[in-house]
Amino acid sequence: MLDQAVGLRGLRKSFGTVEAVAGVDLDIADGEFFAMLGPSGSGKTTVLRMIAGFESPTAGTVELGGRDVTRLAPFERDVNTVFQDYALFPHMNVLQNVEYGLRVKKVPRAARRDRALAALETVRLGGYERRRPAQLSGGQRQRVALARALVNRPRVLLLDEPLGALDLKLREEMQVELKAIQREVGITFLFVTHDQEEALTMSDRVAVFKEGVVEQVGTPAEVYERPATAFVAGFVGTSNLIAGQAARSVLGRDGTFSVRPEKLRVVLDDAPAGPGEHSAGGTVSEVVYAGPATRFVVDLDAGGRLIALQQNQQVSSMDVMGLRGARVRLVWHRQHEFAIT
Repeated sequence: MLDQAVGLRGLRKSFGTVEAVAGVDLDIADGEFFAMLGPSGSGKTTVLRMIAGFESPTAGTVELGGRDVTRLAPFERDVNTVFQDYALFPHMNVLQNVEYGLRVKKVPRAARRDRALAALETVRLGGYERRRPAQLSGGQRQRVALARALVNRPRVLLLDEPLGALDLKLREEMQVELKAIQREVGITFLFVTHDQEEALTMSDRVAVFKEGVVEQVGTPAEVYERPATAFVAGFVGTSNLIAGQAARSVLGRDGTFSVRPEKLRVVLDDAPAGPGEHSAGGTVSEVVYAGPATRFVVDLDAGGRLIALQQNQQVSSMDVMGLRGARVRLVWHRQHEFAIT
C-alpha cells in the first residue's frame, strides 16, 4: 500500500446513550478515492466529521499522514470538506468564493488569484470567475465548491454526499467528472454516500457501514462479487439469498448462499443444468420491464424467491410481460454462488 493518508484506530462516538460509531479501524492510502457507503444512521457521516474535526471521538484516534490529530481543531488539520449544500457565499462571485480560504490564511492577493484561477481550470470552470452562484447550474456550483476546497491543497479532501442534490443525469455526469479530477490532482478523496452505484462507479475501495461498524472493506468488485455478510449482499446491489431447505434441495448443502441477478439465466424448458451449473425450477410471480433490461421475480419450487436480470437484446416489453405466471428454470454457474455469514 502507498503511504497512509488517513488512519482510524478504535474510533467510537456516542451521543448520550446512542453509539453512532462503535469501533472503526480503517487505513486509507495517499491518492486513493475511498468511499464510505451505508444507509442513513450507519455512522459514515459521523466518521467523516471526526476526521474533519467537527466532532470529537468518545474513544479512539484519528491520524492524518501518520500524525495523531484527534484533539486538533479543524483548521489545524490538512483536510478540506465539500458539503451537499455547497455552502457558497451568494454575495461573492465565483473567483471570490474560491479565493476565500486563501484570503483567511492571508495569502498575498496575486498568489491567491493565480491559485484560484488554476483551481477553476482544474474543475473545468475557466472563464466563469465573474459569475455569481445564482447564475450557475447545480453541477457548476458543485464544482465551485470543489475548487474552493482544492485551492488550499489539502492532503485529504472530504466529500459529504456532494452529489445528493443533483438530478440523476447530472449526478452521473459529475461522478465521471469527480473521478477524473481526483486522478488529475492526485490527492486522497474520502467520499460519503448512501448510493451503492455511486460508490461502485467512483471509488478505488469501499467501506460498507452498518450500525456504527464496518461490515466489509474492499474494491468495488470484491464488495459486489464477494460480499462478506448478508447485509452487504443486500445493500450493495440486489440480494438473492438461498438458504435452509432451498439450499439443501438446490445446492445439496446447508448454509446461506447468494448469487447476483445478472448471473442467472432464465430458460423456458426443463433441460437439466450443464457441467459446473446449478438450476432451480419455479414460477414467475412478477415481471418488471426497465427498458434495457427486465427483472424476473421467480418463486422457487424448493422455497424462497430469486430475482433474475435479463438484457432486452432481442425482445420487447410485450414479449417479456407475457411470462408472468410462466413456469421457468433458473440456471447459473456454480462459480457465481458464494457462501455468506
